[in-house]
Amino acid sequence: MQAVQDQGSTIGVAPACAALSLPRATYYRRLSPTLPKARPKPKRALDDSERQAVLDLLHEPKFVDKAPAEIVATLLDKGKYHCSTRTMYRILESEKEVKERRNQRRHPNYAKPELLATAPNQVWSWDITKLKGPVKWTYYHLYVILDIYSRYTVGWMIAHRESASLAKTLIGQSCANQNIKQGQLTIHADRGTSMKSKPVALLLADMGVTKTHSRPHVSNDNPFSESQFKTMKYRPEFPKRFGSIEDARSFCRMFFDWYNNEHRHSGIAMLTPETVHYGRAEQVGEQRKAALLEAFGKHPERFVNKIPEPMKLPEAVWINPPKTQDNNIKH
Repeated sequence: MQAVQDQGSTIGVAPACAALSLPRATYYRRLSPTLPKARPKPKRALDDSERQAVLDLLHEPKFVDKAPAEIVATLLDKGKYHCSTRTMYRILESEKEVKERRNQRRHPNYAKPELLATAPNQVWSWDITKLKGPVKWTYYHLYVILDIYSRYTVGWMIAHRESASLAKTLIGQSCANQNIKQGQLTIHADRGTSMKSKPVALLLADMGVTKTHSRPHVSNDNPFSESQFKTMKYRPEFPKRFGSIEDARSFCRMFFDWYNNEHRHSGIAMLTPETVHYGRAEQVGEQRKAALLEAFGKHPERFVNKIPEPMKLPEAVWINPPKTQDNNIKH
C-alpha cells in the first residue's frame, strides 16, 4: 500500500490506514518485509555439551521414571546441581519426551459389554445396594436380580451383609423358579466382590449360565439395575432409615409387588413387567388396539384422520448397543 495522491494532494499513511481499518504497523511491515530475526541465545543458557549431559542424566535407569523435580532434589542431596527443574522440562519438551515418566501400573483396556435380549430370561442384571438401618453406620444389603427385557424382578433378598454364598443361593433359586436351561441365560453384574466371587462363578459354570461384568468405574454398564434402585429410593414412602431388617423386608415385599404387577414402564410400551415377562404383551396390545379403533370410529376428527395405534413393545433391549454408522449420525 502506498500513500494515495489525488489532484496534487497526498493522503498520509495514518488517514489511509484509518480509512481501511488497517494498523499502521501492518503497513510498515508489508512495505519492507524482512525475515524474522532469530532469538539470541541467552548468556545464562546451557551450552550444547551441558544440555546433552542433562539429557543423558534424564535417560539414566535410576532417573528415567522420575519427575525432574525429584531428580533435582536427589542430585542436590549429593551436592550436585546441573540446572533447574524448569530447564529439565524444556530439554524434555524439545526432545518430545514430556509425558508421565513415573513407573506406574498400566490398567488393561476392558472390553465394553454388549448384551442383547429379544425375549425374557435371556439376559439378567443383578446388583446389591445398601439400605440405611436404624442408627448411623448400620446398613442392610438388598440383592436384586432383574430381567432386562421385561424389567421383571426375578429374585431379591435382604441380608445383614454382602456375601458370596448368599448371592449364590439367590441366583440358584431364581434360575430354578424361572426354569432356566443350559446355555439360555447371561447374567450381568458390576465388579463387586460377591459378583466376582469363586462360588458364584462355579455355580454359573455348572448351570451353563454366561456371566459378564461392567468395566471398572463405569456405572452405565449396568443401567437397568441402577434405574430400578433409583425408582425404589425415590418413592414417596421410602423411609430415611429402616427400623429393623424385617421392616426393610416388609417394604421391599410391597415395592417389588408394585413394581412387577402395577408399575407401567415407559421402556416396555407402558406395560407392567409381569405382563411382558409372562407373554401377555400381545394380548394386552390387541385390547388396546381395539379400544383405540372404537374411539376412532366414534370420533375420527379427534385423531386428525389418523388411525391411532398403541405403543409397540421394543423388539430388542441392549446393554451398550454396538456403534453403527446410523448411530453415529447426528440428528
